[in-house]
Amino acid sequence: MMQQYRAYLVGENGVFRSAEAFEAPSDSSALSFARQYTRHGKVEVWQLGRKIAVLDPEQSPPRPLTRQ
Repeated sequence: MMQQYRAYLVGENGVFRSAEAFEAPSDSSALSFARQYTRHGKVEVWQLGRKIAVLDPEQSPPRPLTRQ
């Protein structure tokens, strides 16, 4: 089943500059898709209200979030 995701391009001041909505079957697929946007800067990947990861520009593996 496909899920709704958003990739947010984060500006240098920490404010979202743009967003891209897309569907993916899993978090790992969503991260693979969102990685294409890292050529423009840091990207936050969200699934509804859940932050999946922060991808740094040209980063190889995603930096997963840790639960606190």
